[in-house]
Amino acid sequence: MKSLLLLTLATSLSTPSAPPTLTELGGGAPAQPSRFADSVILIIDAQREYTDGRLRLAGVDNALHQTARLLARARRAGVPVIHIQQVSKPGRGLFDPQGPFLAFTPEAEPRAGELVVPKRLPNAFAGTTLEAELRRTGRKDIIISGYMTHMCVSATARAAFDLGYKTTVIADACATRDLADGPDGRLEAGIVHRVALAELADRFSTVVGTLDEIPD
Repeated sequence: MKSLLLLTLATSLSTPSAPPTLTELGGGAPAQPSRFADSVILIIDAQREYTDGRLRLAGVDNALHQTARLLARARRAGVPVIHIQQVSKPGRGLFDPQGPFLAFTPEAEPRAGELVVPKRLPNAFAGTTLEAELRRTGRKDIIISGYMTHMCVSATARAAFDLGYKTTVIADACATRDLADGPDGRLEAGIVHRVALAELADRFSTVVGTLDEIPD
């Protein structure tokens, strides 16, 4: 009997199951990614401040490679693309409109016909034309790549949910940085990234690992 109990315990520990999301606990179906052809692509703050400036992000080079893949697929398919650009007041030190790091990275440079929406707050809907631009497309699904995961990506996805949009966030096309954990502690970027995505997946967004998980 003791051996059977230990075997059952070992089996249960070796095959953990993910807890249900808040959506599922409320009776909703498991989240599914948006179809590519029905969506608007939203690239949030793919700017040089995160590659060459004071806010260099962990894993940003790979994340931008995935952003470039997303843009290439959207351009081939003729799917609308909107670029969000963080802009601060002159002299603030981050995203300075008079400095070099406000610019988009080469991987995410907007092309002719792609909209650029400037913002001053983490939520890309706050005080901007983003919602009006989305309404013009007639689409209610948004696929997101962006920077930083815990900040502008999270704030924008949550606001989109409140406004009735469905968002799909591509995990490997986002990145963030280490955060302070109390006066002497540090939360590594990988943990911050995963927790931010887990929070979104619990209620606000569908989170996929890669672009390849999004159906045409």
